[in-house]
Amino acid sequence: MFVDLVLKNAKLCLEDGIVKAGLAVDEGRIARIAKETNLPSACKKIDLKGGLVLPGIIDAHVHLRDQDLKYKEDFFTGTCAAASGGVTTVLDMPNNAPVTMSLDSLRERTEIAARNSVVNVAFYSAFPEKIEEMREIVKFGAKGFKFFFPKQIGGVDPGDDEALLRYFRKAAELNVPVLVHAEDKRFFESKFEELKRNGRCDASAFLETHSVHSEVKAIKHAVELAQMSGVHLHICHVSAGQSIDVISPARQSGVNVTCEVTPHHLLLSFREVDLRGFIALTNPPLRSERDRKSLWLNLEKGIVDIVASDHAPHALDEKNEDSVWNVAPGFPGLETMVPLMLTQINKRRLSLSKLVQITSKRPAEIFRIKKRGVLKEGCFADFIVVDMKKEWKIDSSNFYSKAKFSPFDGRTVKGKVIKTFVNGRLVMDEGEIVGKPGKGKIIC
Repeated sequence: MFVDLVLKNAKLCLEDGIVKAGLAVDEGRIARIAKETNLPSACKKIDLKGGLVLPGIIDAHVHLRDQDLKYKEDFFTGTCAAASGGVTTVLDMPNNAPVTMSLDSLRERTEIAARNSVVNVAFYSAFPEKIEEMREIVKFGAKGFKFFFPKQIGGVDPGDDEALLRYFRKAAELNVPVLVHAEDKRFFESKFEELKRNGRCDASAFLETHSVHSEVKAIKHAVELAQMSGVHLHICHVSAGQSIDVISPARQSGVNVTCEVTPHHLLLSFREVDLRGFIALTNPPLRSERDRKSLWLNLEKGIVDIVASDHAPHALDEKNEDSVWNVAPGFPGLETMVPLMLTQINKRRLSLSKLVQITSKRPAEIFRIKKRGVLKEGCFADFIVVDMKKEWKIDSSNFYSKAKFSPFDGRTVKGKVIKTFVNGRLVMDEGEIVGKPGKGKIIC
């Protein structure tokens, strides 16, 4: 047997623990995991010198922008950011310009990504205007449908419960999840108008408008729709402990509901906005210390399924506004998520196996990304090499993302991705992108 690549002298994070062994890669897949003496001959060998190898990260919540929003990010810069941060597969959200909400718009977006991506890319769609088109969108490869409760993005009015139920039922029939951004539309609109009328334009006004109450109310509504339709419901970027108090009993009662949290909701509270200004403004907003601690507790307990970055790049001038209502909420996360979580491992807040579960294995299971998310013979060779002892400071000026700002700027982290492999190819080496655009796969 002769293979494309052998990685020797490694510590592999396998499903049953960490093993000192090597990897053989052939035609983009893991051909063998074995001690060095049992590895086949190869065209190329890399000595990892005891380096720790983890499955490639699957980031289930990414806004890659491009098209009419390419000034914020494009598929090349966004996937370079992913490779730099150890993310080998990204799932792209549909609130683009134009919105990804039809077979034609999904096909166009896929074609752009195929030419420019350094890592693997999968896609969500918003609901189309015609419910019949959902089948073709899923057949083409969409991994789910994203629905935004606070305002219409896509073909369904958030206030039309009858239409919503029909679309949820169709998603259940097609066996794909519905992902929701949970905010109550009526509360959001009324509070927004009230505060604007009173001349409020400060950061606290944003927090009042995008309140915990609004999130919880929308999650309750989404759970009811899931219960009636039988759909798999996925709650995006949960930000409050009270939201978990709805999700957990719903799951126990038989509703198929999963959820995610972001590193920023786990590690930061709203006081970060006081310290850093609107750079730290995101939606849902950073919450209280109590909420932050509750999210950690529920991640540890397994109620929170996955961690995702919610990478949301913007132009810097869109963050430097005087009025909070003019600020673009969100910030880049692809290059900070993994080092932030590795730091938590070094602080003994998290185990390596848990990290793999919540950032690789479980996202692959939830969104049916086959043969990825684990180090296993026959699976695609998406993996990263990390240095758990490397201490360094996050510096957004070095980001590959076009969005060179972060609420984590200047934070010391311990743990760094030093190599990223996608489909058996080295795409990032010691901070340098060596992968070529168009080599990442479109995952259908």
